[in-house]
This record gives sequence, structure tokens and C-alpha cells, in this order.
Amino acid sequence: MDKRIDPWGANDISDYDKLMREFGIEPFSNVIKSVPDVHKYMRRGIIYGHRDFSRIAQAMKNKAPFVMLTGLMPSGKMHLGHKMVADEMIYFQENGAHCYVCVADVEAYLTRGMNTKVMRELAVNEYLLNYIALGLKPKKCRFYFQSDFSNEYNVISKYFAKKVTFNELKAIYGGESLTTGKIVSALTQVADILYPQIDMGKPTPTVVPVGTDQDPHLRLTRDIASRFKKEYNFILPSSTYHRYQKGLSGSKMSSSDPTTYIALTDSRKEVEGKIKRALTGGRDTLDEQKKLGGSPEKCTVFELYKFHFMDDDKELLKVFDECRAGKMMCGECKGRCIELIVGFLEKHQANREKARKVLDKFLK
Repeated sequence: MDKRIDPWGANDISDYDKLMREFGIEPFSNVIKSVPDVHKYMRRGIIYGHRDFSRIAQAMKNKAPFVMLTGLMPSGKMHLGHKMVADEMIYFQENGAHCYVCVADVEAYLTRGMNTKVMRELAVNEYLLNYIALGLKPKKCRFYFQSDFSNEYNVISKYFAKKVTFNELKAIYGGESLTTGKIVSALTQVADILYPQIDMGKPTPTVVPVGTDQDPHLRLTRDIASRFKKEYNFILPSSTYHRYQKGLSGSKMSSSDPTTYIALTDSRKEVEGKIKRALTGGRDTLDEQKKLGGSPEKCTVFELYKFHFMDDDKELLKVFDECRAGKMMCGECKGRCIELIVGFLEKHQANREKARKVLDKFLK
């Protein structure tokens, strides 16, 4: 494995243990006992790693102020892969966090050349709408675009350039494709992560839930925060890292390929078609399945249960064991999964329409 992760490229990570060793990410299992309200992603090892999460757990336990910061770069329909971060965001809000939700429109323009007008429309009418439908509340939540946030936020992103060298940036991001736009984007992300402490009026524990591909930004931010102790006395930001949910084909989800994901606006017909074609861990024939059992650890349908549609751990284990023992066939399992997904989506899509009435509360 290359000892660099590209936050702007495609990273198909398979060996999480090796990655943790190489980048100094701590196992989440080391802190889970200190967490007062354990999310299913934590119990099931989906959130597998962290940096300094103990101070967030302590803030949750003591009902002390803390911040949750997350970013989004809309590139199409919101799907179940995106829902993971939304679930974490809402979990932290329910446990007392002040939520900062950043639309990375500056980064999208600088690194991917995305149309900012189209992206702003998607951010509000696709992503924010779904966040609200999933349970995000306007109280203690700040939703903003990088391009029109406060002047102080824009100023500190420039100040941060004072205490980082080009060689450090090359070491973190790789020098081969490090453009001026990516450097500006990286420093803007540092401002995203640290500005809430200025906005809160005092150093405040901050957690950033991310996929592993965003860890370079966290490492840069922590380095810069430590160098601005005198000026701002920042508390180094904490982070959690979640495993990627596989696409329905077994490879990585792709926003440009709707067959790899379930969108939050999909119809029953679309869900049925996608799940019927989804990769499973089943055998070639029913007889082999009954005799040898399936491989749920390879199955994208089982992963849907694990990540989204089966909250009861005992029920999830039962599905796993019945598949391994050859007691459950893939057709039956897919049929059950379809009904769970459709039931969730019908309720969610109704909530999505209701959410339109409160959009303005997030856009003040």
C-alpha cells in the first residue's frame, strides 16, 4: 500500500489494519467502553478507528459543549453510502453536539471543476433535504457554503499557510498531482475544521466523522492547530473513521453508476431491480448452498442489513448464521431485504416532502 491516501481521487481500501498502522489511526475498540451512547456503527466495527475520540466521549458523558463538523461535495443523488455520514452527524447532534455542515463548493470548483450553481442546488434540494428527513434538527446546527461563509473564516485559511511548508504538503498529499488549487483547497478544509472553535468563542472539542480518504486533511489540520497554540489555543480536532460500504456489484460505489447504489429517492421498482442483480455470497446452485452454506461476509445484501436495515444485533447474527449454515437461500434473503429497503424509503420520502417546510431554518 502506498503510504499516501488521495482525498481527491479513488481509494479502494481493503486492509484497514495495515492502514491504521501506517497512519497512526487508533482502533475504535480501545475507546468504545467510554462512549455513553454506543451507535450501531461502533458496535459492529463499521466505525473502526479514531484520533483522540476519548475527549469527545468525555464531553458526551459530562454533557459539555463539543462540535461535530462534516463536509459534503454533492455530485449526484444522495445514496446509502452518503447516508452513513448523515447517520453519524445526527447521532452526535442527539448527543449534544453543535453541528457545522459545510458544503465544499470551493474545493469542488478547485479540484474537480464542478459547476458551483448546480452544486448549490444539489446541496440544498438533495442533500440537506435528505439530512432533515433523516432527523437533522436546526437547533445548534450551522449549514454553510465555503464560498460565502464569514470573513474571519476566509482570513484564517490564509493565515494557516504561514506555518506549513510545500514539502510537508507533498509528504501528506503527494507531489506528483499537487496543484495550486489543491493546496488552497486543503487550507480551506483546515479552516472548516478549526473555525468552529473560533465561532464557539473558546477552544472546543471537535469531532470530524470521515471515510479514510479524508485522513490527510485531518493530519494536516492537527499539525497546523498545534502550531497556532499561541494565537488561538486550538484543541486538536478528533476524528472517527468508517469502513466503506461496497457497491451492489461488489466494487466501490460510484455516483456516476446508479446500479451500484440505492438512492434515497429510488422507487420500489428500482430497488427490486437493483437488489435482484446485487452480488451475493451464495453458491452456484441451491444444492451447493444447502450443503456448503453461503458467504455472508462477501454479500452486498448482508452488508445492507449490517449498515442500514437491521438494528437488532441478534437478528443480524441470526441472518449471518443461517446463511453460513445453508438454511437461508439468496432469493429469500433478497426478498426480505427489498421489503425492508422499500419500507424505509417510503417513510423517508414522505419525511422528505415535509422537510421542505423547514429548509429555510437551516439557510438563515
